[in-house]
Amino acid sequence: MSDLPQGVAEIARAVSAGEVTATDIVASHLARAESVQPTLNAFTYLDTERAMEAAADVDKGVRGGTIPGPLAGVPIAVKDLIDHVDRPNTAGSSLPPVIPTSSAPAITRLEEAGAIIIGRTGLHEYAFGFSSENHWFGPVRNPWDVTLSPGGSSGGSGAAVAAGIAAAALGTDTGGSVRVPAALCGVVGLKVTHGRIPLIGVFPLAPSLDTVGPLARNVADTALTYMVIAGHDPRDPWSAPRKVETPGKPARLEDLTLGIPHPWVDLPQTEEVAESFAAALDALATAGVHLLQLDLPRLVPAPELELSVYPEVAIVHRDRWHDHPDSYGPDVGKRLGEVFDIDPSDYVRAQEWRALLRHTAESALINCDALLTPSVAASRKQIGIETIEMGDELVSYRPQLSRYSALVNHTGLPALTLPLDRDGVPPPSIQIIGRRWEESRLLEIGYGLENEGLSRSRTPPL
Repeated sequence: MSDLPQGVAEIARAVSAGEVTATDIVASHLARAESVQPTLNAFTYLDTERAMEAAADVDKGVRGGTIPGPLAGVPIAVKDLIDHVDRPNTAGSSLPPVIPTSSAPAITRLEEAGAIIIGRTGLHEYAFGFSSENHWFGPVRNPWDVTLSPGGSSGGSGAAVAAGIAAAALGTDTGGSVRVPAALCGVVGLKVTHGRIPLIGVFPLAPSLDTVGPLARNVADTALTYMVIAGHDPRDPWSAPRKVETPGKPARLEDLTLGIPHPWVDLPQTEEVAESFAAALDALATAGVHLLQLDLPRLVPAPELELSVYPEVAIVHRDRWHDHPDSYGPDVGKRLGEVFDIDPSDYVRAQEWRALLRHTAESALINCDALLTPSVAASRKQIGIETIEMGDELVSYRPQLSRYSALVNHTGLPALTLPLDRDGVPPPSIQIIGRRWEESRLLEIGYGLENEGLSRSRTPPL
């Protein structure tokens, strides 16, 4: 790793103060990207020339006395389904990429803040999966162990941040696609309240659940990136005109009440996940956090979860499926074959389930600051193998990776995935679920856990 500053906050401060140039920072990160790309396959596209031009523009502004933005010179990677003007948007598919004529608001806001987009990251095809093993581009690999999946669908973004290629990255999250890669790669991931960040220019999976969110190596860097991209855009019907609150001081752990939702947290987990979650609960209690045991039998995965999503997926893909059925990889093609025949009465029933789920979660949060769960039920998914060992059984990997994330999207609530300060490959993690529009409070809680040494990102040995 370079001796240059690596984190979002330290890079922006050093570039703004003229202690280091954005050009040197970006060149270092691009060199890192190129050196590990053959191993990790984290990128579908490295934007080397234009990234260096943008860095030179930042340096010119700093020398000329222009007040730099809050992300001055910060190298950021972007999931390859978010529009960046004149760059190819593949959405991880085999079809010819779209070359957008404008950027998504999240990208525009990053660049206006001085960030440098260095490239586009690999993903599960059309974001419809959790492994980032892409039939067309090859699998993205986990920097902690290259035989393992980095999770999905934003696997390239998680791998790029963990490996020190990008100081932060953008992903999208419809059922855990920011939080699962964050968990499996040992970094921080924020799933925002639905409607907090505009979805214009983002290839959809299920628009009523889709969110854009940041990944970074610590809470402060995640918060800085979030504060830049969050906020209303009146052009987007999903975007809510809500004020974005700035996170304050780290939460005092002795003032926190975290709800532990049963039987959700009691569902099958690998031994490693169960042990790390139990240890996290013990450490939180020792630090003064009040743990409130909650009986919430309705807050568990159910068949209605897919029934309420698949009709939206069908709308997005029906024409492509009809016109180019062979353009889909076998994994996504098989799943798409299941989405076109949902009975309308099942869809209505599923929407009723979703409403009840939201009411249940919001009621539970009346008496606590946030809910706490593991991030995933299993953290090691071997590339090329569709099953995970759970006890004495081999089970499909997908439900194990999404068990604690997908429900959150159906509630619309924000959630933060944090790596724990414990050994593991990858390091174990927890998920904190907050009240609607209270991302700032979630981040304050994350600050508090980092301050007490309960959460810490480590650098993989790659």
